[in-house]
Amino acid sequence: MVSITISNRSNFMDFKQLRALVTVADTGNVTRAASLLNIVQPAVSRQLRLLEEDVGATLFERGRHGMELTQAGQTLVEYARRVLHELDRARAELKPAKGTIGGIVTVGLLPSTCDLLSSALVESIAQTYPGIRVRISMGYAGHLQRWLEDGEIDVALLYDPKQTKTMQVTPLLDEGVWIVGLPETGFRADQPVSFSKLNGMPLVLPSAPHGLRSLIENAAMLMDMPLNIVAETNAMSIQKSLVLAGHGVTILPTIAVADDIAKGELAAAPLIEPSLNRTIVLALPANRNSPSSVHCVVSALVQCMKSSVRNGDWPAARWLTG
Repeated sequence: MVSITISNRSNFMDFKQLRALVTVADTGNVTRAASLLNIVQPAVSRQLRLLEEDVGATLFERGRHGMELTQAGQTLVEYARRVLHELDRARAELKPAKGTIGGIVTVGLLPSTCDLLSSALVESIAQTYPGIRVRISMGYAGHLQRWLEDGEIDVALLYDPKQTKTMQVTPLLDEGVWIVGLPETGFRADQPVSFSKLNGMPLVLPSAPHGLRSLIENAAMLMDMPLNIVAETNAMSIQKSLVLAGHGVTILPTIAVADDIAKGELAAAPLIEPSLNRTIVLALPANRNSPSSVHCVVSALVQCMKSSVRNGDWPAARWLTG
């Protein structure tokens, strides 16, 4: 007796389809996506069609600016990026040079720390762990924490985060937050300024709910002192440029303005009564295992930070660990 079985193979999501989705989302154009993927345009269109059949939803609509993601498309793209990121990491980790550690590690750095740490970290990894490729993502603490919890980054520097079940944190250093203005303000590192002196001063501050904004507002609330906020921004570069243009003074960690002070473009002084300080912590995910490549990068990052503090390159910072 001969038995014949006929199977109906349904569509299923594969990595080529996900790459097509992400590439079209990034370019907004099927033709450009095909060129980047090194395949013909009909193949890209077919992969998108199969993907839409698989998920049962339309992923793109044609708009004035090209292919635009639908709500379903936006949701799927977020997951697709994570999947492809993990695949790239796995490939890099499985194919290192003999006797070396390999992998792709994404590090989340705060805007105030990026200029100081990025080059030193990349150089350290290149010399010590040539099989590891470092990706650096810059963002404010709230964004970095979300990216870490979502698996988009592997390790992050954060300011005083709330303890969660999804993160393990290690305090690394305390840094002072200073008042910053043009040189004619007369601010000096050896002449602290009382917080009460801010009363009436035009202030350029980060937009709420930025952690620094909360720190400043809490201090003002304790003193029952109104703040004269003339401008708000969610970009540190704009915050500094507004001060340079003479719109007011601002409050920033000294590392953020160290170069500007050295060039004589800005001046800064410690704030007292109360003094404002923040703790920078190293954050790792607690809900997933970190490969050896991540631990190597963490070690290099911590060493770069420690050296910066000890060499005086990180003003008003105090190292907390051994």
